This record gives sequence, C-alpha cells and structure tokens, in this order.
Amino acid sequence: MIKSKKEWFASWFDSPFYHILYKDRDYAEAQLFMDNLTNYLNLPEGGKILDLACGKGRHSIYLNSVGFDVTGVDLSENSIAHAKQFENETLHFEVHDMCKPYSQQFDAVFNLFTSFGYFKNEEDNLKTIEAIKSNLNEYGFGVIDFMNSEYVIDNLVPEDVKVVDGIAFHQKRSVQDGYIIKDISFTVDDEDYSFQERVRGFTLAEFEELFEKAGVYLLDVFGDYKLGKFHANKSERLIMIFK
Repeated sequence: MIKSKKEWFASWFDSPFYHILYKDRDYAEAQLFMDNLTNYLNLPEGGKILDLACGKGRHSIYLNSVGFDVTGVDLSENSIAHAKQFENETLHFEVHDMCKPYSQQFDAVFNLFTSFGYFKNEEDNLKTIEAIKSNLNEYGFGVIDFMNSEYVIDNLVPEDVKVVDGIAFHQKRSVQDGYIIKDISFTVDDEDYSFQERVRGFTLAEFEELFEKAGVYLLDVFGDYKLGKFHANKSERLIMIFK
C-alpha cells in the first residue's frame, strides 16, 4: 500500500491520480463564476489578481484571457510545472506556501474551490488570512470560495465508487473532530494506493472569528457561483468577500 509521509495535500495534490479523479470539473461553471465575481468587484481593466492555491491554473488562465494580470501560486510543484506552459507577460505561476505573504500587492486575492482549511496546525488558517490581507493593495478585495460545511455534512454520502479512465476510486467520507474526511483507495498496475483528504469544516461564524482576529472586514457572502444569497442549510458554497 503506497502512502506518503508528507502533509496529505502536498502528496495528494502532487499525484497524477488527483487530477484524474477530478478531471470532470465544470470549466464553464468556473468561467461563469469568474465573470460574475470580477464584475461584482468592479476590478480595474488590467487589474492584478493573485490566484492562491491555483492548482494547474484553470482559473488563472481564464482570468488572464479576459484581460487581467494574474499570478497563480500553489504548493504543488507538479501543478505549477504544468501551468508554466501557459505563462505570458501578464500570466505567471510560482510555487508558494499560501500561509506566507507573497512579494507583491494585488487588486484582488482569490482563494477558490475549497483551497483552505487543510492545515494540521490551526494557526496556519489565521496566517493564511493575514497573508491575504498583506497582499491586498489599498483598494483590494480578498475572496474565499469554500464549501458550505453545514450543507456538505447534512448531505454526506458515506461511501461510493467513481470510475475514471478505468481506475475505480473507492471513496469513504466521514466527519471527525470538526474535519470532513474523504479516504480514497484504488489500484493501478497491481499497486495499491491510499490517500486521505482532510478539510476543517469551517462555518460562516468560524470564518467571521478568523476575519476578526486577522483584522479584515467581511463585506458580503454568497451561496453559489451565480452570487445568489447564502442559506446555511441549502447553499452548496460559502463565498466570502472581505478587505
């Protein structure tokens, strides 16, 4: 059984199997979200955006294609190596730990698709919001697009199998000590693999506590990618705008 001793997100996100399992993500939905978000924020033409935990850069690439100057950063060396093929004068990618401030300031910092709450050390959650604050210019906005933990827990599917590219991914989900956990196991070429996703199930109230500690101000909350109203018991997303 192949397991990694690194933090789960460092090993799993760097694995090619992660990208196979999630290859069916909705790009049209992601682009619609970016259009709605940038229009709502009224970002300046050619404005600078930091895509924090950008993965292989799908949001960054699209934002750049519609005129923004985008920097995408991620802890995964493999993801950044892939994304770098798309670089140009106004699109850059770099390996970076989001718990630490980046070297520039931006009109907006986006943390998208539940790329938060992974850390074993609780202090790193606060450090990440403080880092976002430090990377915003005077008029900048921070955005965290997180799962609505209450909705996810209420609708948790304990176990299923997802077959992608001939690989049967066995997925078991549970809630333990405030974390939403997904255990993923599969076999490729007679080799058994096992990974675990572990995300802190932050509620809106808990985010508000973090924002207060970080000295940022929550401006608006949305419950879906069309920027509809947030409902704690039925919204799938928790999208927070702050500065």
